[in-house]
Amino acid sequence: MTAADLLPSLLADDPAAPRITCYDDLPGPTRGERIELSGRVLANWVAKAANALTSDFDIQPGDVVVLALPPHWRTVYWALAGWAVGASVHVADPALGSDDPTLAIASVVVTDSVELAEAADAAIVVTLAALARSHPGALPSHAMDEAAELASYPDRRAFAAPEVDPARPALITPGRAVRYDELVAAPTSPGAGSDSPGTGERILVAGAPDRTAALLEVAASVWAGAGSVVLVRTADGAAPEDWPDRFAPEQADRALILEA
Repeated sequence: MTAADLLPSLLADDPAAPRITCYDDLPGPTRGERIELSGRVLANWVAKAANALTSDFDIQPGDVVVLALPPHWRTVYWALAGWAVGASVHVADPALGSDDPTLAIASVVVTDSVELAEAADAAIVVTLAALARSHPGALPSHAMDEAAELASYPDRRAFAAPEVDPARPALITPGRAVRYDELVAAPTSPGAGSDSPGTGERILVAGAPDRTAALLEVAASVWAGAGSVVLVRTADGAAPEDWPDRFAPEQADRALILEA
């Protein structure tokens, strides 16, 4: 299985089963949100995003799509959309901000930061709030307002699946690249060793704002086994014993902390 096969495999297994559930415990306007997407609903979001990437930004296999987003359910469908069109998804380094050299080679930057959108040649600005219908501020003219525009794209893929070289990078982070044919076999997090998700497991994970790449690798491993992810957006230091009100109600099999 390659990165591009993840979503089709979930749809073939059980399209109605939940695949990602996201709790937001971080301070801010989205605190307290709980969002759950089945495989079918996740596929609709991915199709809309992939259609936007191809029709508006002409993303082709091998192009670089930069994700400058925190661990979040919206981040997941943009990553899957990038893999659906054969792109290399590059997770931006939050410590570099607009000085990240990857912005210069990106075909498009998908971000929740207006500052990064302004620094990019082409950008999609994501508003994290679940019910947002437009970005609350002014955006640069070359940026797409995801909240206002994404809903207008078809929720079925409007293009044939491209041929993707399995040796091409699927997920790139500073100092590391994971190929299309390696992603689903990648460790759940650095240092996790052989503790990989089992078939059908529901894994509860905590993701601080700089753990985006770890979330994507965990999700890929979980979904490769037809499982599901419960993401708790929280700060560093959270531990599974801090979530008794999440673990049992969500019927999680186990929990882990996303490592850098």
